[in-house]
Amino acid sequence: MTSEILGRRPKADGTVFTILAAISFSHLLNDMMQSLLPALYPMLASDFGLDFGQVGLITLVFNLTASILQPAIGLYTDRKPQPYSLPLGMGFTLVGLVVLSVAPTFPLLLLGAALVGMGSAVFHPESSRIARLASGGRHGLAQSVFQVGGNIGSAIGPLLAAFIVLPRGQASIGWFSAAALLAILVLTGVGAWYQRHRRSQAAKPRRPAAPAIDLSRGKVGLSLGILGMLVFSKYVYLASLTSYFTFYLIQTFGVSVQQAQIHLFIFLGAVAVGTVAGGPIGDRFGRKYVIWGSILGVLPFTMAMPYVGLTGTVILSIIIGLILASAFSAIVVYAQELVPGKTGTIAGLFFGFAFGMGGIGAAVLGEVADLTSIGFVYRLCAFLPLIGLLTVFLPDLERPRRVAAGAPAE
Repeated sequence: MTSEILGRRPKADGTVFTILAAISFSHLLNDMMQSLLPALYPMLASDFGLDFGQVGLITLVFNLTASILQPAIGLYTDRKPQPYSLPLGMGFTLVGLVVLSVAPTFPLLLLGAALVGMGSAVFHPESSRIARLASGGRHGLAQSVFQVGGNIGSAIGPLLAAFIVLPRGQASIGWFSAAALLAILVLTGVGAWYQRHRRSQAAKPRRPAAPAIDLSRGKVGLSLGILGMLVFSKYVYLASLTSYFTFYLIQTFGVSVQQAQIHLFIFLGAVAVGTVAGGPIGDRFGRKYVIWGSILGVLPFTMAMPYVGLTGTVILSIIIGLILASAFSAIVVYAQELVPGKTGTIAGLFFGFAFGMGGIGAAVLGEVADLTSIGFVYRLCAFLPLIGLLTVFLPDLERPRRVAAGAPAE
């Protein structure tokens, strides 16, 4: 994909699919590199003599680095847009991969994880902003296209770890620095389009603002809090699968490490497919319904999974991935509509909170697993989707917008 293609000026109000494709592809590369880390936990645990608590600490360091910085970066770039911040952020990921490939001690593993987290902190809020700019008003679709790249990358990572890194050892992590270099190249082209877009928009007369949603600050704050609880539910449960699913399969069913990685890949592939559906369905029928069905609708399957055999576990993990994945794009766009004009801040806040909850969840669940068992962790986490009941308190944003625009309220 050349910079000429990436720099093509968008049609008025049109969805710029070349930019959405570029940002989704970059998301694929970014999350593929990040997902190598949890996929390598069994190898690192063996090579460095790590317990579950230390494995959880690696995830905590990575996720907290990302979560603390993301809202701050989103807030700063809302005020002072930085078109070329994306390739700069990807540079942190590149350095982090090199550190992970040569780290001889546990503290240096933590440093490598922190650097990869810093790259993620820059990438997610800025990429989400560009996806919205290129959406042509189809915000749910754009967010889903952006998100699915990351989900595919997260699914590919464990597969590459199983067939490249595990047979060749820790040093082969450094090979993936080539993916970071490719992402830097693509994101430089995206930055050029972003700069052109800002200039062209500044030269145009201002359009009438979209009908505002008349909600009090208290109602907006309560809604953001509920969305935060839903993200907590989703990402702590996902942390139990992304960080410990391979251990669960190995210990419970006696599968090999490579077989466990393949099953993790299948689950993450289901997450990718589910992500594609969430945004467009939210655009058409309303994001609240997607959020409701995604979080609460997964409950019967999470409750059943700890009590079935290997085949049932794999099948249920696919269903859980498909249903649960559709929520996040809808949550981010819903929150951006609650707080208009703060696209980067909201994206950074929710991506950062998601990373933080995933990291804290992984660390806590690792300690729980050390004290009890991996099986107990999954029986405990099965109840997390009950938090989806809070969705009933979210306001319906679509109805007042239709009324304000003069359309039938139905």
